[in-house]
This record gives sequence, C-alpha cells and structure tokens, in this order.
Amino acid sequence: MDVEEFVRRRTSRGISDSTIRQSLANHIIALKNIDPEYASAFAGAVIEEVKNTQNLTGDFFTFEAAGVSMGKFGVGSRGKGDFFAHRQIARIIGKTSASVGVDEMDDAGAVCANGKYIICTVDGMHSRLSDYPFLAGFHVTRATLRDAYVMGARPVMLFSDIHVADDGDVAKIFDYTAGVTAVSEAMDVPLVTGSTLRIGGDMVLGSRMTGCVGAVGVAEHLTARKSIQPGDVLLMSEGAGGGTIATSAIYSGYPDVVEYTINLKFLCACETLMKSPVFFKIHAMTDVTNGGLRGDVFEMAETAQCRIIINEEATRGLVEPHVKAMLEDLKIDYLGVSIDALLIVAPKDTAEEICRVVESAGVAMREIGYVEQGSPESVLRVDGQDRDFSPKFRESAYTPVKKVVDSRVRNFEDMKGKVLHASEAALRKKERVLSLLRKKQDSCP
Repeated sequence: MDVEEFVRRRTSRGISDSTIRQSLANHIIALKNIDPEYASAFAGAVIEEVKNTQNLTGDFFTFEAAGVSMGKFGVGSRGKGDFFAHRQIARIIGKTSASVGVDEMDDAGAVCANGKYIICTVDGMHSRLSDYPFLAGFHVTRATLRDAYVMGARPVMLFSDIHVADDGDVAKIFDYTAGVTAVSEAMDVPLVTGSTLRIGGDMVLGSRMTGCVGAVGVAEHLTARKSIQPGDVLLMSEGAGGGTIATSAIYSGYPDVVEYTINLKFLCACETLMKSPVFFKIHAMTDVTNGGLRGDVFEMAETAQCRIIINEEATRGLVEPHVKAMLEDLKIDYLGVSIDALLIVAPKDTAEEICRVVESAGVAMREIGYVEQGSPESVLRVDGQDRDFSPKFRESAYTPVKKVVDSRVRNFEDMKGKVLHASEAALRKKERVLSLLRKKQDSCP
C-alpha cells in the first residue's frame, strides 16, 4: 500500500484532511498492528508532505502524463504494448557510440574497448516471486547471465539490487542473495557489488520485494540480432523455463514443476559452444524469453529487417515434458511464454555442427526455421499453412490473475497515440535540460 498515493487521491477528490488522516491511520493500524497514536501522527506527517508538493511546477517537478497506466498498456507483459513502450525508450536514449545500442532491442548492450567488446545487461526479478526470494534470486541471475552469453560474451562479474517494502522481513534479502550466489558460484562469476533499499522508504507498507541482477562480460565475437541474414537457419534448444514457469507452477497449483526449472543447462551449453570454432560462425543468439518464441522472433525480424519462418512442428518437443504437460493442462500457449531456450541464427551449413556441440553439453537442439528476404515479419508454419506469428497484446496469460486481466477489452491504437505523445514530451524535456547543462559547462573555468 502506497500511503502517499492514498493521500494524493483523496486530496484531489476534496476530502478533508481530518477524514483522510483518520482513514489512513485505520489502514496503517490494520496493516502494521501498531498503536493508534503513532498511526495518527504518521498519517498527519504524510498529509503534510503531500501538501508541500502540491504546487510545484517546471521540468524538474512535473511530467506530461500519457493518461495510460502501465497495466492497461501491458508494459512488462511482453506483448505489443511492452514492445512499443521499449521502442519509445530507445528513441529517448537515441543513437549512441555503443557497438550494440538499445535501439537494436537486443539482449544486452556492447561497447568496444581495447579491441574487445564489453557487454552489460540487467534483468529484473519476476514480480510474483516476491514471497519466494531464493527462486527470485536464482532465476534473475540465470537470466542476466543468459543475456550476456547470447551476445557472445563470457560473463566476468555480477551486480545486484534488492528492494523490500517497509514490512518485509530482513531475511528476504539474505534468501534472495543466496539464490543469486548459488548461480554465481556454480558458474564462477563473482557477485561484486549491489544496493539494498526499501521500496518507497516509509511510504510503502507491506512486504513486497523487487530487484534486479546485472552482468558484465567480455566478447571477441558479437552475436547480435542485427547480424541475421537471409539464408540463415534458426536452431532452438530444449527449455524448461525460469521465473515465468516457476510463477505459473506456484500460482496454478503445480509446485512440483518448479524443480525442473532449477538447472544451468543453458549456461553450460553456451560455455561449451564458445569453446568450439563453430561459435565464430554464428550470426546471432538469444534466449526465448520476451513473450516466448512469438515475441523474440518478431523482435529479431524487426531488428534484422527480414522475414522469419518458424516450423511449429519442430518446436513441439523442445519444451521440458513436465512443463509442457502443465502448460497444456492450463491451456497456456507455449509459443507465447518464456521457456528460456537457446535460440541460434547461423548459416545453414553450420547447423549440424552447432547442434552437435550443444548436444555434447547434454542439451537437445534442432532446426526450427529459416530467414528469407522480405518485409520484416514473423510467420508460423502449421501443417503447411502460414499463420501470423506477431506478438499478442500481452504474453500468454500464465496465472489465474493474468487470465482475468487478459479478458479486458482495450483500444490499443488510442493508447499508443497517447504513449507516443508522452515519450515525445520526455524527449523534448531531455533536450531542454541538456541545453541548460551545456550553458553551465560553458561557464566552467
């Protein structure tokens, strides 16, 4: 519960301070089980702080609202809304000197230094694993290492950020760190730094946890999406899922499936592959995460400006059997959910050797599609018939709550226009502040 927002919303509706104070104090008592005098004093202080911020104006204190919420637009839900929002973030960042920048929508960024590429990436923990800190730490660490590996980099260090709300047990940060370092030590990639904070400081009640883990790696051969070429084939490994599948299993009544997500197969496959000469013939790699194969292939086609055809029959046996059975029971489209498989794009004459090397690490891999010239699009071939394979508004609904949320009707085009307007306003603000900074720099001795 965000007590600051609680006050702001009620103040905007013209509710009196005394009524807000009593109502907020009652909520605090119910959540924290503390004495009424403290709750009332706390509520009064929140009201005072909110009043002190009501009339602030200018670039540093206001922003042009889109009038569209994160949830309604599907940000973070790995579908059309999420991809569109990330494209706007890339516009605000703009073109940089990076060898692989955010505008390419890849798994990580890269800069060149002393003849090698320095790779940096960061992943947020799955929000629904807040009550399962070890799983949250384990899966987010494995995810960020995957993102470094698929850019062709050997990870050299990890960093972590963990935020727990005011009422969260301190042990959460320890259990989360244990999950992070279980992967860190197994792969011999040290966790070197991080940050620990409370969500919203004193202003957010509850025990919710969130955080991220990032990785830095070094590469000699980049395997970014922009290197995909017509004539390439797509190879996919088996996958058992990570944070998304674990979340689906926990909240859908399949807790036994979680254990199948606890493995390092993907990372070991990449390590083995990078020791082989065939690695340097690979054009691009990614992990099947962002809205599943449906989302990743769409993004790859957009970045490489080509047409990608996926053979649905070839993908069916590449999902871990227990995970696949759960997804089928729950009627979850396995092509639209993160299964954490390794996806490789390479010249056709290298496919057999790549599969052999990956399989020597105990990981199955097979050819599932190919790349051809044409307008950028992704196509799913089912029983000889081509079907649209572009992302849906959100990734496959993989928990009961998500299925309810997914049933809402949305006017995507209307929301998209509002989001675009807000991103352009942020870009203009950046330019105004940059102009101010440059003037100040000019005055430096």
